[in-house]
Order: sequence, then C-alpha cells, then structure tokens
Amino acid sequence: MGHGPEKVIGKSAPLAAAACAFANAAFAACGADEVHLRGDWGTARFEVEVADEPAERAEGLMFVESMPRSSGMLFVFEREKPLSFWMRNTLIPLDMIAFDGSGTATRVHAGAVPLDETPIPLGGAVKFVLEVNGGTAAALGVSEGTEMRHPSIGAAAAWPCGG
Repeated sequence: MGHGPEKVIGKSAPLAAAACAFANAAFAACGADEVHLRGDWGTARFEVEVADEPAERAEGLMFVESMPRSSGMLFVFEREKPLSFWMRNTLIPLDMIAFDGSGTATRVHAGAVPLDETPIPLGGAVKFVLEVNGGTAAALGVSEGTEMRHPSIGAAAAWPCGG
C-alpha cells in the first residue's frame, strides 16, 4: 500500500487465538517460537518471531499491517546495553517491554505510535525487547518486574525453562 511489501506476523487470528490464548496455567517447557510472561497479574503466552540477527532486528515489525492479539516479536541482543527503538515504517501501535539479561522487565513503553521516528529510550541494561500489540501490556497488567521465559535467556533466567 505504498509503504513496501505487506507483512503479517503470526498465524491466522482464529488459529492463534486457539493455540496461543492467554492462560493462567504453568508452562512446563520453552519453545523458540514462544514467550511466556508471569507477574502478580498471572501468566500469558505469546507466539513470537525472534529477531536475533542484526538485519532481523533492523527490520523488526516494519510494514506489518496486522498481528494477532497473542503474537509478537522478541528482539535478542548479544549483551545488555542501552537501547532506544523507533517506529519508522511500523504501521501498527505497539507496546515495547524491555528485559534485562535475567528476563526481568525493566521498562514498559505502552502505545508506541505508528510511523513516529522519535527515539523511545528503553533503558541502560536491556538484552531483550518484546513487542506486542498496543494496549496488551496494560490489559494484562505487565509492569516492571514481570518475568519472561524463553530459551535464549539461558542459565541467567529468573524464570528458567522447564521450571
């Protein structure tokens, strides 16, 4: 639609809703294509695309026109570092959740505005960023201290896989 190739993240909405609905059950294992979050608000599971290479991180969710409610993108960096994101060529509103090396949320930026190129500072010790549909973090109650489970966190995980 004039902005580049159309991209859709995740499975179809009905399949994603059935396969990835928010849940309060304990999750026994981790898969590379899913992220689990937990906090005093409960738990949630998201189907994710992982961006762990520089080119993947640079593209992110640019040109994505829709994303199922329980889907997102997990950005994985080699080490903790100060990060800022922006919404260049990003067509949908997003919540950005920054995590340290243990998978503990250090900042939640709600409602990043589509196409806005203003830098969004995410903090000084960020190793992971989970982008989900705008409004999701508030709807769930995700805040600083929320824990994430994913295989890329490894031995430093506050909430280890299989635990």
